[in-house]
Amino acid sequence: MELRALRYFVEVVRQQSFTVAAERMFVTQPTISKMVKALEDEIGSPLLLRDGRQMVLTDAGRIVYQRGQDVLAAQAQLQAELDDLGTLGHGQLTIGIPPMGGSLFTPAIAAFRQRYPKIELKLFEQGSRTIEAALISGELELGGVLQPVDPAQIDMLPVSRELLWLVARKGSRWDGAADVPLADLAAEPFVFYGESLALNDVVMNACRDAGFAPTIVGRSGHWDFMAALVLAGVGIALLPAPYCRRLDAARFTCLPVGAPPITWDMGIGWRRNSYLSHAARAWLDVARTVYGKPAENLDDFMLAQVLGPQMK
Repeated sequence: MELRALRYFVEVVRQQSFTVAAERMFVTQPTISKMVKALEDEIGSPLLLRDGRQMVLTDAGRIVYQRGQDVLAAQAQLQAELDDLGTLGHGQLTIGIPPMGGSLFTPAIAAFRQRYPKIELKLFEQGSRTIEAALISGELELGGVLQPVDPAQIDMLPVSRELLWLVARKGSRWDGAADVPLADLAAEPFVFYGESLALNDVVMNACRDAGFAPTIVGRSGHWDFMAALVLAGVGIALLPAPYCRRLDAARFTCLPVGAPPITWDMGIGWRRNSYLSHAARAWLDVARTVYGKPAENLDDFMLAQVLGPQMK
């Protein structure tokens, strides 16, 4: 059984789409289809059946999917241990970076690059839930995830705890307010997070607890595009406070949401009790140093890494 075919099949099941799986694996859709068909021919049984827009696993498909994840995790760990026979003078490390948390990890990435210039850092840019699944399956060693996570499966290094703020156009009814209760937004159109992002569930659950289901008029996984949609009059948004502080105060009204407050708790996760390569352990050591700094110094640290000797 070819590992590549198994990897493609597992990704198709996760994404519930041959097209999306092909995009994630950086191959064409016909390549994915051909490899999955070859896997079915080898096993001698269909693995997937279509039920409308959904894909349903056959009995054989469930076995291949469940055991396939174990096989891929074992292969990833074997490769990591073999790679680890070398030194930190060369090699590579893949880190999961969620779209809404990329800038939080910039300081650690920059510091690691400065300390270990010959280690190639590859970024696995997916939503927090996809990164968490990849950590649990062993496909990733490290990744940025939104808390809470299952402590029985994921260990965490906390990175940031921030509040979500309301983002509205200047001139809205919230101008001059100190904060806004979440329930007061019940009738507003929302620019929301993509359904694959963990923040989608966090905000949806908070709205439900406040007694309403939000009216969603658009979705995105990128904070700057969400802000642009707000500015265009599409709706309001709830964004982490660090991103709100970057917005032009002459064009946006941003203020904390309360009753209840919604927290954005980001951390670096890795599979509990798993083998971590020397590169992964070195990255965690760098991250502990970076995020051990007082929060108010992180922006200066990031600028120093980017500007280098230009910054005095």
